[in-house]
Amino acid sequence: MKKLFLYILLLLVAGLGTWLVLRSRSVQSGPAFKAGSHPPESAPDGMVWIPGGEFLMGSDDPMAWEEERPAHQVRVRGFWMDQHEVTNTEFAAFVMATGYITDAEKAPVLEEIMAQLPPGTPPPDPKDLVPGSLVFSSPEQVVPLDDISNWWSWKHGATWRQPEGPGSTIEGREDHPVVQVSWNDAQAYCKWAGKRLPTEAEWEFAARGGLQGKNYVWGDDSPTDERVFANTWQGKFPSQNLQKDGYQRTAPVKSFSPNGYGLYDMAGNVWEWCQDWYDKYLFRTYEEGAVQDNPAGPASSRDPSQPYTPLRVQKGGSFLCHDSYCQRYRPSARQSSSPESGMSHVGFRCVKDIIQP
Repeated sequence: MKKLFLYILLLLVAGLGTWLVLRSRSVQSGPAFKAGSHPPESAPDGMVWIPGGEFLMGSDDPMAWEEERPAHQVRVRGFWMDQHEVTNTEFAAFVMATGYITDAEKAPVLEEIMAQLPPGTPPPDPKDLVPGSLVFSSPEQVVPLDDISNWWSWKHGATWRQPEGPGSTIEGREDHPVVQVSWNDAQAYCKWAGKRLPTEAEWEFAARGGLQGKNYVWGDDSPTDERVFANTWQGKFPSQNLQKDGYQRTAPVKSFSPNGYGLYDMAGNVWEWCQDWYDKYLFRTYEEGAVQDNPAGPASSRDPSQPYTPLRVQKGGSFLCHDSYCQRYRPSARQSSSPESGMSHVGFRCVKDIIQP
């Protein structure tokens, strides 16, 4: 157990992401109605219309991370989007209907692990190749922020049904976002539901809710430990959680005010998968002044700090985000993880293309 955990943390601390991966083909964005138009059909249950349009994607603000730069013009078409993140109840219905088994419930494959480790790295002990996932646990004392093993641990048996590992449960959390789901799991749910994952551009446009050039989905007011806008961290990360927002981990969906499009939890609660491959420096490749038209992301992932790991985009931040650590509850913020990774602060929501007349 300890040996396998060291392999996982080797990848995470070195910036290589979680070590499981399946080289899945990206589902490209389908046709959508033109920007700014009203949909010629009634709203699907639980979804809201995102009208599309042109916006400034990314950020040049001093608080922005390098992967968010430079800000650039993007145009997206209209689409439907889930009003909130997929809940435990909704995911349970999918599993019951299909018998689906998530990646966290499958034993990892040695060859897939070794493909993402630097050449010459010794393999983990075969007895450690059992189902499990990464779980956040708050340390009891102040710890350095440059060693994530102080708050992340690999737990055998951690799944969407047992988010914190054996002994935990989702009972009483039926209306919380499902977690410990991989990109592959999210894709399978979307296909079953007749939907798809949003592109990164669609997600960020929708998160902004019609606000242009704002740092947050609610505007320009910075959150503090006393001024709470979403389910994020209050206190001293990661050892002290003041829970001024009312929640230690995930919150029930719709617990906080929606944005301008009527979408809930586009900041905080859980990170959300997007369909795109992740390229850390993608925005630098765009021609200055050019408008990117409904981009679906790069053809493959690229991150020099994670050369062996294909990565998918995640957006929105989570209940772990705090201004002393990452400030990634901003709409322009982005991070990545491998397609088979599940963690206790990652979920998703779906989008749906309009039916063309």
